[in-house]
Amino acid sequence: MPLLPRRFERLKAVLDRRMGDLTVLLEYVDKPHNLSAILRSCDAVGALEAHAVCLGKRVPTFNDTAQGSQKWVPLHLHPSGPEAVASLRQHGFLIYGTHLGVNAVDYRRCDFTGPTAFVLGAEKWGLGEATAELVDQAIFIPMQGMVQSLNVSVATATLLFEALRQRQAAGMVPQHGEGLDPERYQRLLFEWAYPDVAAWCRREQRPYPPLDHEGAIAENLPRTVRLRT
Repeated sequence: MPLLPRRFERLKAVLDRRMGDLTVLLEYVDKPHNLSAILRSCDAVGALEAHAVCLGKRVPTFNDTAQGSQKWVPLHLHPSGPEAVASLRQHGFLIYGTHLGVNAVDYRRCDFTGPTAFVLGAEKWGLGEATAELVDQAIFIPMQGMVQSLNVSVATATLLFEALRQRQAAGMVPQHGEGLDPERYQRLLFEWAYPDVAAWCRREQRPYPPLDHEGAIAENLPRTVRLRT
Protein backbone atom coordinates (compact mmCIF):
# COMPACT_ATOMS: atom_id res chain seq x y z
CA MET A 1 0.00 0.00 0.00
CA PRO A 2 1.45 3.42 -0.95
CA LEU A 3 2.40 5.72 1.89
CA LEU A 4 -0.42 8.19 2.53
CA PRO A 5 0.58 11.88 2.55
CA ARG A 6 -0.83 12.37 6.06
CA ARG A 7 1.26 9.45 7.32
CA PHE A 8 4.36 10.98 5.71
CA GLU A 9 3.62 14.33 7.36
CA ARG A 10 3.26 12.60 10.72
CA LEU A 11 6.64 10.90 10.32
CA LYS A 12 8.24 14.20 9.34
CA ALA A 13 6.65 16.03 12.29
CA VAL A 14 8.10 13.51 14.76
CA LEU A 15 11.53 13.42 13.12
CA ASP A 16 11.60 17.23 13.03
CA ARG A 17 11.62 17.24 16.84
CA ARG A 18 14.14 14.45 17.39
CA MET A 19 17.27 15.35 19.39
CA GLY A 20 20.47 13.60 18.42
CA ASP A 21 22.27 15.07 21.44
CA LEU A 22 20.14 13.44 24.17
CA THR A 23 20.42 9.74 24.93
CA VAL A 24 20.56 7.07 27.64
CA LEU A 25 22.95 4.21 28.32
CA LEU A 26 21.53 1.25 30.23
CA GLU A 27 23.92 -1.15 31.93
CA TYR A 28 22.40 -4.60 32.53
CA VAL A 29 18.83 -3.28 32.53
CA ASP A 30 17.51 -6.46 30.95
CA LYS A 31 13.91 -6.76 32.19
CA PRO A 32 11.60 -6.37 29.15
CA HIS A 33 9.17 -4.18 31.09
CA ASN A 34 11.88 -1.70 32.10
CA LEU A 35 13.53 -1.61 28.67
CA SER A 36 10.18 -1.10 27.00
CA ALA A 37 9.17 1.71 29.35
CA ILE A 38 12.51 3.46 28.88
CA LEU A 39 12.32 3.40 25.09
CA ARG A 40 8.78 4.73 25.32
CA SER A 41 10.06 7.64 27.43
CA CYS A 42 12.88 8.27 24.95
CA ASP A 43 10.35 8.49 22.15
CA ALA A 44 8.10 10.76 24.22
CA VAL A 45 10.79 13.38 24.86
CA GLY A 46 12.29 13.18 21.37
CA ALA A 47 15.55 11.34 22.08
CA LEU A 48 16.82 9.88 18.84
CA GLU A 49 18.31 6.62 20.12
CA ALA A 50 19.39 4.67 23.20
CA HIS A 51 22.32 2.47 24.18
CA ALA A 52 22.63 -0.67 26.29
CA VAL A 53 25.01 -3.25 27.71
CA CYS A 54 23.27 -6.60 28.25
CA LEU A 55 24.11 -9.52 30.52
CA GLY A 56 25.75 -12.37 28.64
CA LYS A 57 25.38 -10.47 25.37
CA ARG A 58 21.71 -11.52 25.29
CA VAL A 59 19.40 -9.92 22.75
CA PRO A 60 17.03 -7.40 24.39
CA THR A 61 13.32 -8.22 24.35
CA PHE A 62 10.35 -5.89 24.71
CA ASN A 63 6.73 -6.15 25.80
CA ASP A 64 3.54 -4.22 25.14
CA THR A 65 4.69 -1.41 27.43
CA ALA A 66 6.87 -0.15 24.58
CA GLN A 67 3.79 0.54 22.42
CA GLY A 68 6.00 -0.01 19.36
CA SER A 69 8.52 2.66 20.41
CA GLN A 70 11.41 0.26 19.75
CA LYS A 71 10.71 0.84 16.03
CA TRP A 72 11.34 4.56 16.38
CA VAL A 73 14.12 4.60 19.00
CA PRO A 74 16.87 2.18 18.02
CA LEU A 75 18.75 0.50 20.88
CA HIS A 76 22.47 0.19 20.15
CA LEU A 77 24.32 -2.59 22.00
CA HIS A 78 27.84 -2.28 23.43
CA PRO A 79 30.15 -4.98 24.81
CA SER A 80 30.78 -3.20 28.13
CA GLY A 81 29.91 -0.09 30.08
CA PRO A 82 33.37 1.51 29.81
CA GLU A 83 33.44 0.95 26.04
CA ALA A 84 29.98 2.45 25.69
CA VAL A 85 30.96 5.50 27.75
CA ALA A 86 34.09 5.96 25.65
CA SER A 87 32.04 5.79 22.44
CA LEU A 88 29.53 8.36 23.69
CA ARG A 89 32.29 10.67 24.87
CA GLN A 90 33.95 10.49 21.44
CA HIS A 91 30.66 11.76 20.00
CA GLY A 92 30.73 14.77 22.30
CA PHE A 93 28.34 13.64 25.04
CA LEU A 94 28.71 14.68 28.67
CA ILE A 95 28.12 11.57 30.76
CA TYR A 96 25.81 11.75 33.79
CA GLY A 97 25.63 8.58 35.88
CA THR A 98 23.03 7.79 38.54
CA HIS A 99 25.30 6.78 41.39
CA LEU A 100 25.12 7.52 45.13
CA GLY A 101 28.77 8.45 45.58
CA VAL A 102 30.31 11.22 47.65
CA ASN A 103 30.58 13.44 44.57
CA ALA A 104 26.98 12.92 43.41
CA VAL A 105 24.82 16.03 43.06
CA ASP A 106 21.08 16.62 42.85
CA TYR A 107 20.15 16.17 39.19
CA ARG A 108 18.24 19.48 39.26
CA ARG A 109 21.53 21.34 39.74
CA CYS A 110 22.90 20.14 36.39
CA ASP A 111 22.70 21.70 32.96
CA PHE A 112 21.34 19.23 30.42
CA THR A 113 21.03 21.63 27.50
CA GLY A 114 24.27 20.40 25.92
CA PRO A 115 24.94 16.90 24.51
CA THR A 116 23.76 14.69 27.39
CA ALA A 117 23.92 10.95 28.06
CA PHE A 118 22.28 9.52 31.17
CA VAL A 119 23.86 6.26 32.38
CA LEU A 120 21.75 4.00 34.59
CA GLY A 121 22.33 0.52 35.99
CA ALA A 122 20.10 -2.33 37.05
CA GLU A 123 18.03 -1.72 40.17
CA LYS A 124 19.67 -4.44 42.29
CA TRP A 125 23.28 -3.27 41.98
CA GLY A 126 23.31 0.02 40.07
CA LEU A 127 26.21 1.00 37.86
CA GLY A 128 29.27 -1.20 37.77
CA GLU A 129 32.30 0.27 39.51
CA ALA A 130 34.31 0.58 36.28
CA THR A 131 31.49 2.47 34.57
CA ALA A 132 30.73 4.67 37.58
CA GLU A 133 34.35 5.83 37.70
CA LEU A 134 34.15 7.10 34.12
CA VAL A 135 31.10 9.36 34.31
CA ASP A 136 31.66 13.11 34.11
CA GLN A 137 29.17 13.78 36.89
CA ALA A 138 27.41 11.44 39.30
CA ILE A 139 23.82 12.49 39.98
CA PHE A 140 20.97 11.39 42.22
CA ILE A 141 17.22 11.94 42.42
CA PRO A 142 16.28 12.99 45.99
CA MET A 143 13.90 10.65 47.80
CA GLN A 144 11.46 11.69 50.55
CA GLY A 145 10.35 8.23 51.65
CA MET A 146 11.82 5.04 53.02
CA VAL A 147 13.24 3.72 49.75
CA GLN A 148 16.49 5.10 48.35
CA SER A 149 15.78 4.93 44.65
CA LEU A 150 13.13 4.86 41.95
CA ASN A 151 12.41 2.06 39.52
CA VAL A 152 15.00 2.42 36.75
CA SER A 153 12.41 3.21 34.09
CA VAL A 154 10.85 5.91 36.30
CA ALA A 155 14.28 7.36 37.07
CA THR A 156 15.12 7.48 33.38
CA ALA A 157 11.86 9.25 32.56
CA THR A 158 12.48 11.77 35.35
CA LEU A 159 15.92 12.66 33.97
CA LEU A 160 14.80 12.78 30.35
CA PHE A 161 11.88 15.07 31.06
CA GLU A 162 14.09 17.36 33.13
CA ALA A 163 16.44 17.61 30.13
CA LEU A 164 13.45 18.37 27.91
CA ARG A 165 12.16 20.99 30.37
CA GLN A 166 15.51 22.76 30.44
CA ARG A 167 15.78 22.75 26.66
CA GLN A 168 12.23 24.04 26.25
CA ALA A 169 12.97 26.86 28.69
CA ALA A 170 16.10 27.74 26.71
CA GLY A 171 14.27 27.55 23.36
CA MET A 172 16.55 24.70 22.27
CA VAL A 173 14.07 21.97 21.34
CA PRO A 174 14.26 21.39 17.57
CA GLN A 175 11.12 22.06 15.55
CA HIS A 176 12.24 21.71 11.95
CA GLY A 177 14.80 18.92 11.94
CA GLU A 178 17.71 20.98 13.24
CA GLY A 179 18.38 18.35 15.92
CA LEU A 180 19.98 16.11 13.25
CA ASP A 181 22.41 16.72 10.44
CA PRO A 182 20.57 16.93 7.08
CA GLU A 183 22.02 13.72 5.64
CA ARG A 184 21.03 11.70 8.68
CA TYR A 185 17.58 13.29 8.70
CA GLN A 186 16.90 12.29 5.09
CA ARG A 187 18.21 8.78 5.65
CA LEU A 188 16.03 8.23 8.71
CA LEU A 189 12.98 9.72 7.03
CA PHE A 190 13.28 7.22 4.20
CA GLU A 191 13.85 4.31 6.60
CA TRP A 192 10.81 5.29 8.66
CA ALA A 193 8.64 5.71 5.59
CA TYR A 194 9.82 2.65 3.63
CA PRO A 195 11.64 0.20 5.92
CA ASP A 196 11.39 -2.75 3.49
CA VAL A 197 12.68 -0.73 0.54
CA ALA A 198 15.45 0.69 2.72
CA ALA A 199 16.50 -2.85 3.66
CA TRP A 200 16.55 -3.82 -0.04
CA CYS A 201 18.69 -0.81 -0.89
CA ARG A 202 21.19 -1.74 1.83
CA ARG A 203 21.40 -5.32 0.56
CA GLU A 204 21.94 -4.06 -2.97
CA GLN A 205 24.44 -1.48 -1.69
CA ARG A 206 22.67 1.31 -3.50
CA PRO A 207 21.57 4.74 -2.25
CA TYR A 208 18.02 5.37 -1.15
CA PRO A 209 15.85 6.81 -3.95
CA PRO A 210 14.59 10.39 -3.53
CA LEU A 211 11.13 11.20 -2.20
CA ASP A 212 8.78 13.82 -3.59
CA HIS A 213 7.06 16.45 -1.42
CA GLU A 214 4.21 14.04 -0.57
CA GLY A 215 6.56 11.22 0.42
CA ALA A 216 6.23 9.08 -2.72
CA ILE A 217 9.36 7.41 -4.10
CA ALA A 218 10.46 9.49 -7.09
CA GLU A 219 12.23 6.69 -8.96
CA ASN A 220 11.20 3.63 -10.95
CA LEU A 221 12.09 0.60 -8.86
CA PRO A 222 11.78 -3.10 -9.78
CA ARG A 223 8.22 -4.35 -9.54
CA THR A 224 9.06 -6.77 -6.71
CA VAL A 225 10.39 -3.84 -4.70
CA ARG A 226 7.45 -1.55 -5.55
CA LEU A 227 5.08 -4.14 -4.08
CA ARG A 228 6.72 -3.60 -0.70
CA THR A 229 5.70 0.07 -0.52
